Amino acid sequence: MSYRGMLIQERTELVALLRSLREQEWETPSLCAGWRVRDVVGHLLQDTLSPLSYAGVVVRNLGSVNRTNNALAQSFSGLSTEQLVDKLENESGRLSKLSPRLMLSDLVVHHQDIRRPLGRPRTIPADRLKAVLSYPDPFAFPGRFTKGLRFTATDVDWTSGTGPEIRGPGEAIVLAVVGRTVALDDLTGEGLPELRRRLG
Repeated sequence: MSYRGMLIQERTELVALLRSLREQEWETPSLCAGWRVRDVVGHLLQDTLSPLSYAGVVVRNLGSVNRTNNALAQSFSGLSTEQLVDKLENESGRLSKLSPRLMLSDLVVHHQDIRRPLGRPRTIPADRLKAVLSYPDPFAFPGRFTKGLRFTATDVDWTSGTGPEIRGPGEAIVLAVVGRTVALDDLTGEGLPELRRRLG
């Protein structure tokens, strides 16, 4: 399946989850430091912006990834939860037309950022999981965590890197290589102490 097709499926599944949430669950802290579930969804609405509008936000925030992401999340903070989901479902796809691979990586991780704190586990389809393992979000600077280590997924046919090995479920690797410490307990291997040090 194409990256765009996987992205559409991922968004559809996230929308279904969000429509099932109680209002108080929207206030749950996500895995993104300082962001509630509703803030993560606000961030994902970057895909409703035109490339020119998005570039404007980046320029106003002096090119800072963190400041840009926070500004985007804040810009949608006045919407109700129903409005947030409606926009995600019906207006997304503008930025992802330019880079569906990047947007898929961002969406899969943020989907898990929401699901894990809510205790809503899922099995990520293998094609999506392998796609994100092979291309983690570059704006999370994964190289600072992965350099000199070998990662092997135990639930899909995927391995990458050289050096001391880290093994575990693909979802845990996806989260760990973009800085999510919550996934470390699901991993094993001689390279794990070094990964913990880097994430710490």
